[in-house]
Amino acid sequence: MSRAFPIDLAYIAAAVLFVYGLRELQRAESARRGNRISAIGMLLAAIATVAVGGLHYKWILLGIIVGGAIGGFAARTVAMTSMPEMVALFNGSGGLASLLVSWAEYHQMQSGVFEVAGPQFSAFTLGSIGIASVIGSVTFAGSIIAWGKLSGTIPGQPMLFPGQQIMNVLLLIGALTASVVFVMVGEPSALMDAKYTAYLTLVGISIALGILVVISIGGADMPVVVALLNSYSGLAACATGFIIVNKVLIVSGALVGASGLILTSIMCKAMNRSLVNVLFSGFGSTSKQSAKGHQGEARIINLEDAFLILEASSNVVFVPGYGMAVAQAQHAVRELADTLEENGCEISYAIHPVAGRMPGHMNVLLAEASVPYDQLVEPEDVNPKMGTVDVCMVIGANDVVNPAAREDEESPIYGMPIIDADLARTTFVLKRSLGTGYAGIDNSLFFRENTRMLLGDAKASVTALVAEFKIK
Repeated sequence: MSRAFPIDLAYIAAAVLFVYGLRELQRAESARRGNRISAIGMLLAAIATVAVGGLHYKWILLGIIVGGAIGGFAARTVAMTSMPEMVALFNGSGGLASLLVSWAEYHQMQSGVFEVAGPQFSAFTLGSIGIASVIGSVTFAGSIIAWGKLSGTIPGQPMLFPGQQIMNVLLLIGALTASVVFVMVGEPSALMDAKYTAYLTLVGISIALGILVVISIGGADMPVVVALLNSYSGLAACATGFIIVNKVLIVSGALVGASGLILTSIMCKAMNRSLVNVLFSGFGSTSKQSAKGHQGEARIINLEDAFLILEASSNVVFVPGYGMAVAQAQHAVRELADTLEENGCEISYAIHPVAGRMPGHMNVLLAEASVPYDQLVEPEDVNPKMGTVDVCMVIGANDVVNPAAREDEESPIYGMPIIDADLARTTFVLKRSLGTGYAGIDNSLFFRENTRMLLGDAKASVTALVAEFKIK
């Protein structure tokens, strides 16, 4: 039996665990188990890779230990409000890893220290190096910009200049041209030859492309961008797998790439926009508002009156948004929900796919607060019965409950599927002010007759409502 046979079996087992774990991630109640199963598969793949590494196993183990320690520390200490930018950094790290592996393999092939299966400098291997480097560079640069926008390090509004889209097209053509030159030029005789120059050119152009594409995207579209960059990181890893002839890397990269593209499509559908529109429209770059303006005035409610309405309610729907994450109010919301249930109230949480700053942001927050999975509902399930809901409590959400998406054809979000919070018998909106959301669009929900604004810190407001129930 060859030495490669048990390694291949380990890779097959790891791939099976990846697929099964991914399948478990499609349901909230099994997502934790799916994550653990996938992690076991990755550990198995890493152990098999160490075995393949031979004399280099010490360096591989060192990388696993150091990387695992950094990742574990970051995951345990990161605030939930910072989770989106952490995910962006993870995507960028994946792209950078693919770029560095591609660069290292090219140099090893060039020096003759290590030869990949097949002829040295085969067109297929060079093409894989080019693809991995281009996608990895775009992913790394784009993810750093996404991190900056999400963290507030750079402005969240789109940064546009005349001819920007033409520039992006030219950069894409330039990256593809440099990739072709890199593959077609003959074997190098020196370090700084035409082939190496073409390689450096395609990396530099790809980095510039990643920066310009993401910097022109508004903060409201970041959930889609994060999902797309995650897909890119998987595709780059897949291409890297072909370079180093690693089967499990090809499989895992393809799974991440495909699932990321599917998630991106779901997010775009939830916004009623195409991916091209997200990437090139500069959504949020203008402060232009609807010509209809606002009808009526906002009605402010105090805690005592809000308590009386909630006490008399038989069903309440919570609509969480990024404001809940900022206020770290998820545990207080869960406590209020438990209190309302003890009072005989039916509870549910309406989750919009693009609420928050990353895919699944609200699900992660509510899972941290141990909210029962069966209480989470999607917009299409809750909207048909919203008219029978006594109280719809919007906590920090804005654009995903804006009635302009249904009613105002001049609104930038017109046609976007929303949660019909305005159709509830009474709607509470918990916000610090009447300001716009991340998309920069005024919300006509604030001025509806059945809407009551409970202004202030969401966590403090919800905690005060719980206290009212306890002393009633």
